[in-house]
Amino acid sequence: MFTGLVEELGVLEAMTGSGEASRLVISAQRVLEGVKTGDSIAVNGICLTVTSFTSRHFTVDVMPETMNKTSLRQLRQGQRVNLERAMRLGDRFGGHIVSGHVDGTGTVSARQSHANAVLFRIAADPSLLKYVIPRGSICIDGISLTVVDVDDSSFSVSIIPHTLAETSLRDRKVGDQVNLEADVIGKYVERLLGWRTRESGGVHEQPAKLSLAFLQENGFV
Repeated sequence: MFTGLVEELGVLEAMTGSGEASRLVISAQRVLEGVKTGDSIAVNGICLTVTSFTSRHFTVDVMPETMNKTSLRQLRQGQRVNLERAMRLGDRFGGHIVSGHVDGTGTVSARQSHANAVLFRIAADPSLLKYVIPRGSICIDGISLTVVDVDDSSFSVSIIPHTLAETSLRDRKVGDQVNLEADVIGKYVERLLGWRTRESGGVHEQPAKLSLAFLQENGFV
């Protein structure tokens, strides 16, 4: 479990492997403090397991499913990546609940300055956008952010100077892919409301239709 508060920027030192399976070697400092083999570190929002480490690097194995469903396949040697260690019980919870299980990728469709902030518009598939609401939470490349607005094909976020300076968003330009993880609470609400099953005499309820109007009527939005 993570919070979406990036601890440091690492650098991809090497990517090796055969076929769709890969091994990444990432240079870092802060996230290596107290690290153990088997620990979880979020790399651009993807929960990965440390398989080996030194005082300056750590290694993770990436399975085909992860390579195919995330932007890791587009990483190149020397690129900066967002890093966060799994949260500890008792730590301050400054972001939102992030599992490190990416729902899909989006594409930066616009980037423009807005006073002291930078507005990013992210195009995404409707199947993911249904979980995105204005002023709700979204995780982009492992960064917990607040949604400004959303339409049928995209959403926007406003990035303060500190976040821009301390994360890989400063490197993102129009056309770049980013990893997206929607708020897990919305996904659970959909699952519970959409697939309620009542076992009584072998009769099962039909899946309920979930809509924004339904969520508003029942106090979820």
